[in-house]
Amino acid sequence: MSETTHLFTSITANYLPKARVLAHSAKRQGADIRFHVLLCDDYPADMERATEPFDSIIDVEELPIPDVESWLFGHTVVEMCTAVKAMGFLEIIRRCSAEKIFYFDPDIVIMSGLEGLIDRLDRHSILLTPHQITPEQSQDAVIDNEICSLKHGVFNLGFLGVRARGEGLQFLNWWAERLRYFCHDDIAGGLFTDQRWIDLAPAFFADLHVLREPGYNVATWNLTHRKAAGSLERGITINDEPLSFYHFSGFDGGAQEIMLKKYAERNSVLFDLRRWYIAECERMGQTELGACPCRYYAFDNGEPITKAHRILYRSRLDLQRAFPHPFQAAGESYYHWYRGNAPGVSDTGEKTDDDALIRAQLMDARRELESIKRSRSWRLARTLASVFNAFR
Repeated sequence: MSETTHLFTSITANYLPKARVLAHSAKRQGADIRFHVLLCDDYPADMERATEPFDSIIDVEELPIPDVESWLFGHTVVEMCTAVKAMGFLEIIRRCSAEKIFYFDPDIVIMSGLEGLIDRLDRHSILLTPHQITPEQSQDAVIDNEICSLKHGVFNLGFLGVRARGEGLQFLNWWAERLRYFCHDDIAGGLFTDQRWIDLAPAFFADLHVLREPGYNVATWNLTHRKAAGSLERGITINDEPLSFYHFSGFDGGAQEIMLKKYAERNSVLFDLRRWYIAECERMGQTELGACPCRYYAFDNGEPITKAHRILYRSRLDLQRAFPHPFQAAGESYYHWYRGNAPGVSDTGEKTDDDALIRAQLMDARRELESIKRSRSWRLARTLASVFNAFR
């Protein structure tokens, strides 16, 4: 009898369609698989958990997090879904006595080779995939890919494999403790959610293996050196090796399509894969669930929670003690306290450290600027400027 391998992903309810596509792709691989979802949200009231293609759904509030409501409020939705990943590994180990566990981002599809990954965990405690495995050649690709990795992390944490003993357990406990306190989108402060921490892992843990085969974690950030061939019917290859799993990172925001058009060949089979993925997500309920707001996105009166709300709350223990239920808007609440106290001024009238708020605004501005630079209008403007300068 084959050993059971456990896979999981971490999502909000609007990512249920993608998680369903991922779960089905995993269970087609032939191995003895149990697939779990770590749900950082309410499950839709009009749906039945028993109908899902998941072996279990773990609700985020079931995790052993002290003052869980305050902790959740201090994280954006993306920060929250990434901060719980190490705890998700440990919870699956606790519940299922699991030994081999893989995390996959919900926007991944497993195409082949899962048994090979499972075998790797017989020889190594930790499996990682780097964003790039070959140096870039063009300046555009260096900026888009290598510099992006320097900011966000060398390894892509859309995938992680861990064997639950020895160094694997040591790694998970270390990572979980770091993410409990320091899983924030704060590139200026040296953090990018869960990823930047893993840059330290090769120095701390010897029994760690970096997967360098081109078929693992294929995404737009590594297409400059990965040639896709084949077809959906016969199978897709990357540099003449079978595609193991493809990562549709940036899919909802449009970046995946933009960068695919920039770095894939014009008639690449990866465009067929993208069209297939869109159809599969639609079949799994994308139209119905894709725009579903996360429970933790807003106060209970529906007003969105800003990053400034979150940063101020998590940086002040007095506010956490005074308002242990920060999502509530009625009565003497953090919501009303914040509205009555300008950022940078405490409820005692003393000026507070507002560096965190300024940094949050700066990060938002940087993010908007990066979105502009990825737009077609920006690229056209750069081209026209180059032509103009050439004739000056």
